[in-house]
Amino acid sequence: MHRHVFLTGPPGIGKTTLIQKVSEVLTTFKVHVDGFYTEEVRLGQRRVGFDVVTMSGQRGKLARISSDVKNENSKYRVGQYFVDIVSFEQLVLPLMDRFRSTPDTRVRSVCVIDEIGKMELFSKPFILDIGKILNNPSNVVLGTLPVSSGRLLPFVEEVRCRQDVKLFNVTRENRDQVLHEIVTTIQEALKNTNTD
Repeated sequence: MHRHVFLTGPPGIGKTTLIQKVSEVLTTFKVHVDGFYTEEVRLGQRRVGFDVVTMSGQRGKLARISSDVKNENSKYRVGQYFVDIVSFEQLVLPLMDRFRSTPDTRVRSVCVIDEIGKMELFSKPFILDIGKILNNPSNVVLGTLPVSSGRLLPFVEEVRCRQDVKLFNVTRENRDQVLHEIVTTIQEALKNTNTD
C-alpha cells in the first residue's frame, strides 16, 4: 500500500506548481496540509536563487548566486548557488517537528516536502527528520525528488525505492491530467492511515 506520493521530473517541468494544486484540492476536502515548497527568486529575467516557502506563507532563503551571498567561503554550494543552510533549517526543521512524533490521527494531515534535493540534503538534521517522518506509520507525505541523472544522491534513491512510495513522473504531456490521480492516491493513503 502506498502511503507517500513523490513527483519527479526535470527542473522547470511544473512539479512545484502541481504540489500547490494538489494541496489546494486537498484543503477543499478538509485535509490539513503543512510543510514547504521551493520557489525561484528572480531579478528581472535572471534567476538569482531559491527560497523556501511554508504552506502558511513564511519565507526563508535557501540559496543565492555567489555575488548575492555575504559569506563567499560557504562550503554549501551547488553550481553557482551558495546554500544558506542556517536559514533553511530555521524555517523547515520546526515544521517537520510535528510530523516526527505521532500526530493526532483524527486530523487528516499531509506533510509537503518540496524538495528532497542536493541543496536541502546539506542539512543532516533534515535527512534524519525525513527518515523519521517517512517511517512513522501515521504520516502521509507529498513531495518531490529530482530526476535520476548523472551522479545519484543515495538518500534520494533510498526514498525513490521505498515500497510505500508511489512515484509520479511529471512530463509536459501529463502534468495537467495527473492531478486527479495524485489526489486520489493521497486520499486512499489518508483513509488507510487513519483506520490503522
